[in-house]
Amino acid sequence: MNESALRALLESVRAGDTNLDDAVAKLRRLPFEDIGFATVDHHRAIRCGFPEVIYCPGKTPEQVAEIFSRLAAKGGNVLASRASREVYEAVAAKFPASEYHDLARTITLRQGEQKEPVGHIAIVAAGTSDLPVAEEARVTAEIVGGRVTTHYDVGVAGLHRLLAAVDELQKANVLVVVAGMEGALPSVVGGLVGVPVVAVPTSVGYGASFGGVAALLGMLNSCASNVSVVNIDNGFAGGYIAAMINRQTDRDLGLGKTKENYGSSGISRA
Repeated sequence: MNESALRALLESVRAGDTNLDDAVAKLRRLPFEDIGFATVDHHRAIRCGFPEVIYCPGKTPEQVAEIFSRLAAKGGNVLASRASREVYEAVAAKFPASEYHDLARTITLRQGEQKEPVGHIAIVAAGTSDLPVAEEARVTAEIVGGRVTTHYDVGVAGLHRLLAAVDELQKANVLVVVAGMEGALPSVVGGLVGVPVVAVPTSVGYGASFGGVAALLGMLNSCASNVSVVNIDNGFAGGYIAAMINRQTDRDLGLGKTKENYGSSGISRA
């Protein structure tokens, strides 16, 4: 049950259209629902602004489909990450309207009236090999409610490709920058924009990249003060955090603050 559904229930009780016992029965399952192999958190949408997300690895297709069903029954959007085609087929059998994003390996279901996307999140990827992680970030950010633009294959090996997109990048409230190899791209992007940059290292690279550890350490040691880092290949976290920052920034702008306010402190680091 999301916030709007909760308000509707309370209004129904106040109007006398729903009796108290029925309302209590619905609210009893609001915090969580124990389905044996999982305890589904139905309260998360109210606490955090978006329902619980299903992480598919380690779960059977049937388990994912059942959790998906319990979340979908509350009327909100549903997101399942790291899903195989087999898992999607189990979900699609119950929810034909669900969508499988092959590159991102995610399943989404959009329900009810969809709000207009807010703000501006820019997803930047160094190379085509980084696209699965970048697409996971994009799908996540979009279903949480952000307006997303993508800028792919603009790594530092051909810096002119990135510089051609600077004007668009500077319009964003937050950026997600995805890169493997030596992981240099977030530092470069961080020096071009005055907003938060969420860096996502990928496991793309040759032997000495150590499965993304080289990119991770490079990003953690970034000289750009506006760069923060999530775990290797974790496009979901990058997209989710960016959506939260974007939503908060959008609220601030609605209160009359401007992006210039955020960049006016003059703080720098040599």
